[in-house]
Amino acid sequence: MEDVLEVYQRPYDPRKPQVCFDESSKQLVGEVTPSTLPQPGQPARQDYEYVRNGTANLFMLSEPLQGWREVKVTDQRTKLDFAQVIRDLVDRHYPQAERIVLVLDNLNTHKPASLYEAFPPEEARRLISKLEIHYTPKHGSWLDMAEIELGILNRQCLNRRIPDQATLKSEVAAWVSQRNAAYRKIDWRFTTKDARIKLKRLYPVANEHG
Repeated sequence: MEDVLEVYQRPYDPRKPQVCFDESSKQLVGEVTPSTLPQPGQPARQDYEYVRNGTANLFMLSEPLQGWREVKVTDQRTKLDFAQVIRDLVDRHYPQAERIVLVLDNLNTHKPASLYEAFPPEEARRLISKLEIHYTPKHGSWLDMAEIELGILNRQCLNRRIPDQATLKSEVAAWVSQRNAAYRKIDWRFTTKDARIKLKRLYPVANEHG
């Protein structure tokens, strides 16, 4: 926890951008009976019946200090999908960075080894050498600011029926464009000092007598 909090206290450095990573799934749900359009003085009507159209995965990348985020929609959340998102992060989003400071959780696919399964060893090593990885602790995913962005995405965009992946990609892209244009940053104020006071129960008790 303190390792991640220390990262968040660092000043902005374009040579070493701080990026948070998280992922979530979205159930794709279609209509059995089309919803009716709202009439003057009347709300729109939506039939309770629906059809499940599978799920899609959303990978969230967020640079809180710059108010930037990117979301990639995929069919699955495999090691290969994770590796491709990391390559995009390094080569497409931050090609000029000396090192990308990456904060993410300990999900089994979120490992450097995933890159070796996706790419030749030389390519995997090249990508890993561009990363400074910091994992959130177990049960500490709230420390990942990309999780905050996913929560906002769900409230503002995804909290409704979306029938297919094409619609999902279009809606997510519009949300990302609007939010990036507004330069929405996250003002993180929880520090290591705060943690040592408010989460004192989580710290081991030192034995002063040896």
